[in-house]
Amino acid sequence: MKKLTDTVIRELNSILLGKDHQVRLSLCGLLARGHLLIEDIPGMGKTTLSHALAKVMGLTYQRIQFTNDLLPADVLGFSMYDKQAGSLVFHPGPIFAQVVLADEINRASPRTQSALLEAMEERQVSIEGETRPLPHPFFVIATQNPIEQGGTYPLPESQLDRFLMRIRLGYPDPRAERELLEGEDRRVMTDRLQSLLSSENLQTLQDAVNRVSTSPALLDYVQRLLEQSRRMPGLLYGLSPRAGLGLVRAARAWALMDGRHHVLPDDIQAVFPSVAEHRLEQGESGKSAERVRQLLTSVSVIE
Repeated sequence: MKKLTDTVIRELNSILLGKDHQVRLSLCGLLARGHLLIEDIPGMGKTTLSHALAKVMGLTYQRIQFTNDLLPADVLGFSMYDKQAGSLVFHPGPIFAQVVLADEINRASPRTQSALLEAMEERQVSIEGETRPLPHPFFVIATQNPIEQGGTYPLPESQLDRFLMRIRLGYPDPRAERELLEGEDRRVMTDRLQSLLSSENLQTLQDAVNRVSTSPALLDYVQRLLEQSRRMPGLLYGLSPRAGLGLVRAARAWALMDGRHHVLPDDIQAVFPSVAEHRLEQGESGKSAERVRQLLTSVSVIE
């Protein structure tokens, strides 16, 4: 399985240069059956990453551009009377895809944000009394502009908690940026990508994540991290049980990508910033990274 995931990562790295760690975290989120939030300024490759990931994994892909006038029906779909059929016919929205890019999610109204996030949690939508399941797998990649930019509606903490991980791509290093400037258009390269996996392959990988073992001692370490976060000064609340479950799932996926069937403390530490930072921000931008560092340094692996 490591050979398969390495091939996927190598293909993605040929499109998104100099971002190996972020690429690995994105794949980790998909294998862990979570959802991914990417926060960065425009033009950093967020759309390129999401589209390339869908192409390489052989998944259907839809991009939704969130704006302040976007309605829930524009995302979920709507029913319209069909004269020939003599009844209402449901027209599915763009959320009925296996990979959905919710671009600039914090430019939409809270009502529309909630419609998407409810579908993410339930993996189904209920419209006019009928429940419709979403495709499997179902992976949402939401992008968010920094809150300092105008025209944004910040996601509340309860909605941020629905995302398994948050990453930032950041500026490329000089070498990668020069290769981008000299190279071919990334959109053209992405369109040429071939599927490396089938839905069955992905299902096998996701099922294998659940079989990766976690020792009692490692779960003790996770619990200490959670408990310490709840005692941190300046925070109204620490990491939720959902965050703890997500942390273990992500660490299992990270271990599987590394070719192991058991989780090490290194796996927890590798995914912990992406799982915890957006849950520990609580309105104080820029402080969550320092809080995560404090947790990792103050909580011992063995007690």
